[in-house]
Amino acid sequence: MSEDRVRVVVTALGATTPVGGDVASTWSALLAGRSGVRRLTDDWVDALPVHIAAPVAVEPSEVMERVEARRLDRCEQFALIAAREAWRAAGAPDVPGERLGVAVATGIGGVLTLLNAYDTFKEKGWRRVSPHTIPALMPNGPAGWVGLEFGARAGVHAAVSACASGAEAIGVGLEMIRSGRADVVIAGGTEAAIHPLNMSAFATMMALSRRNDEPERASRPFDKGRDGFVLGEGAGIVVLESAEHARARGASVYAEVAGVGYSADAHHIAQPDPSGAGQEAAMRRALADAGADPAEVAHVNAHATSTPQGDVVEAIAVRNVLNGDTVTVSSTKSMTGHLLGGAGAVESIAVILALHDGKAPPTINVENPDDEIEVDIVRDEPRRLPDGDICALNNSFGFGGHNVSLLFRRT
Repeated sequence: MSEDRVRVVVTALGATTPVGGDVASTWSALLAGRSGVRRLTDDWVDALPVHIAAPVAVEPSEVMERVEARRLDRCEQFALIAAREAWRAAGAPDVPGERLGVAVATGIGGVLTLLNAYDTFKEKGWRRVSPHTIPALMPNGPAGWVGLEFGARAGVHAAVSACASGAEAIGVGLEMIRSGRADVVIAGGTEAAIHPLNMSAFATMMALSRRNDEPERASRPFDKGRDGFVLGEGAGIVVLESAEHARARGASVYAEVAGVGYSADAHHIAQPDPSGAGQEAAMRRALADAGADPAEVAHVNAHATSTPQGDVVEAIAVRNVLNGDTVTVSSTKSMTGHLLGGAGAVESIAVILALHDGKAPPTINVENPDDEIEVDIVRDEPRRLPDGDICALNNSFGFGGHNVSLLFRRT
């Protein structure tokens, strides 16, 4: 890493998740090992083989005006709620719009708007389709609304890389500041896809857990009994700043975003390369980008979705890149379910807080660890992290073979 390269730090966080309506409640729930997975009560649920998901803990209607909410897709609502929390926590920095950027991603976009609008069209005709439909279904809609909210003119970006989208957006924000295009970037990911069509499609892929009678125990990364992921929803947003800008305004700093690594598997549209080579490459590139040694990494928040193949591949990759005997590994998806395009952002917040507070959150439901997974899993209770200068990785891997690793350093 070049000595004169711009350092980028995290100065604020915002979230709305299946386990909490803000960052504080989300982090408290994760440390306590509380699951946000529950049985759905919608009329359509019984027609499906999967009856469980992880909806947000606090509905947008509880914190957002009805008139505003009506023109937004649910994923846009989540993004604005999380971004507003983060911006308030940052102290609403006085930054010119030309120096403020946005990078907010989603894996699927406004799919609820799309499906509901088509139903309206079929049942009531074209004149009854809302004029807000296109802005609400665009995958760049969340980024656009956040940019409008805060007057960002340095650039508004929306990376779409399936389940790696939220992490990639933070990488985009990092690079915006490093390149000199912005002093501050609002970055993260959002998703709202709990709908019968989406759940049917994932179910036909055999991707979802069918542990309907035990919702809170359904998401079980690394466990022999895992049978698929649980679909979650929500958003995570971080405020990134150049270290110089943060220092000049006296901002509090949670951690440094020290490096990002990207790779692609070029193997299969929906399955990871069983060799783990792409995942290893992303982690190694994040380390190289940060100028960090593998021995500095004390913790990994794994992508680990609770699928039979994916968890094993990632565990092997982590062990090959890092010291598998000393690095602690968590999967907060055991509690939140899988937020798809929002996962990488919410899990980055978990990594940032783990470094800041010195505690790695637990992975729940690991009752019988898979024999092929040879990493030190943080189980059931939080684990103290070492004092001093340490780093932590967040891994996010998506359909299409997208691999993104973010390396955060304690400040």
